[in-house]
Amino acid sequence: MVETIIYCTQTCPYCTMAKRLLDSKGVKYQSIDVGNDSAMWAQLTAKSGRKTVPQIFIGDHHVGGFDELSAADKRGEIDTLLNA
Repeated sequence: MVETIIYCTQTCPYCTMAKRLLDSKGVKYQSIDVGNDSAMWAQLTAKSGRKTVPQIFIGDHHVGGFDELSAADKRGEIDTLLNA
């Protein structure tokens, strides 16, 4: 499986839902908490073009937030990205 990274904060309910979705699929991921790190938050914004969390990356592919992750999973795209 390719590397999966979730940029998140500790208090974000959508971050929790994204992690649960990936956990249910048995995906190992790196969780990066940007909540108290303004430099890391700026890096995330530059990388994703967004100022919200979660932001999910599977390999080099920016999936987006929880809504995009959930929709891509329902279309079967997440498994394809994970097994690329």
